[in-house]
Amino acid sequence: MSETKEPHVAGAPPDDTPAAVHTDPAPETDAPVQTEPEVKRKRGRPRKTPAPENESGNEAKDENAPQPNFVMSGDQRVLSIDSRRTVETDADKAKNNLLDLMESLRSKRILTGMIQGVEGNPDSEPRAVVYRGEFKILIPASLCIERPTDFRGMKPNDVLKYQITKRLGAEIEYIVKGIDPESGVVVASRMDAMAIRRRQFYYGKDRDGNNLIYEGCIAEARIICVIRTGAFIELFGQECFVPLQELGYQRMVDAMRHFAPGQRILVKVLRLDRTDPDHIKIELSAKQVSANPYEKVMQKHAVGNHYVGTVSVIHLGGIWVSLDSGLDCLCNFPVQGRPLPGARVTVKLVHINEENGKLFGEIVYSSQVH
Repeated sequence: MSETKEPHVAGAPPDDTPAAVHTDPAPETDAPVQTEPEVKRKRGRPRKTPAPENESGNEAKDENAPQPNFVMSGDQRVLSIDSRRTVETDADKAKNNLLDLMESLRSKRILTGMIQGVEGNPDSEPRAVVYRGEFKILIPASLCIERPTDFRGMKPNDVLKYQITKRLGAEIEYIVKGIDPESGVVVASRMDAMAIRRRQFYYGKDRDGNNLIYEGCIAEARIICVIRTGAFIELFGQECFVPLQELGYQRMVDAMRHFAPGQRILVKVLRLDRTDPDHIKIELSAKQVSANPYEKVMQKHAVGNHYVGTVSVIHLGGIWVSLDSGLDCLCNFPVQGRPLPGARVTVKLVHINEENGKLFGEIVYSSQVH
């Protein structure tokens, strides 16, 4: 049989060109539509309702549901409470410490730390040790403290090591001079940081053109070193020795019983000479920050009354007793034995010199007698 070819319709694609086949929709009929048989649902847990979908076909998110906040910390993925994590990991701390040290090296940014150790032997220059996380910061003695003019016949390295040892626990400022990231060792200079602070505060001006530091001003200072007779205090890059009588109104025998390196105290500038930028001269007082308490407290004492206190100083002129009220009282040596320093005693007040602010009494009882 021969094939019957359909007539070619104008606008139709050639026979050898593939084209989509368009067919007319089937006419609607009243014939019943075959459906799947209804399956009876078993009693029990209700069927899970699928989550609603949005226009893109994905499941819609509940706006009230908590959204996780993931923050990367190095190679770790940390789930934070807020959008920004506030607790640092060890990796964060190490990275931030390295960034601080690198910034100090490049821009001379001043960093703060505490002297936590002393290294060196008699044949090498001693070094102060400051730790910043995992980094060990070494400050040679020549870059940490002012070199004494007289070593009194002792080896220079021994004297410098002793001076740094007396500064253990002191809060200092420093500038990084070199970093070895692999070993974690850093070399720094305290003297460079002190020089910058002196330029900023002793020669800097406020908005009104006045000096930042001047005679009579009160400022916060750092206690660097304490010995029996007083304390070395640093005020914005300038160290000054403050004797016992200017540390407090009450009589003290040993400053180390009352102060320690690392403390911060308020001081009053008594005298200042800044004519030579390399040799600034300054005198400070800690007790003159506040008013003399003797004037108010003395009004609460009367001759003939008894008060308790602690023996502070014993010398040829008598026995000084620090009363619990905050005043000092000079007493004669008792007839029955001499009390020891630190002993608790009862004093009978015999005279008050209001003009000089001095009390005089006699010891009537002592807990310890020599």
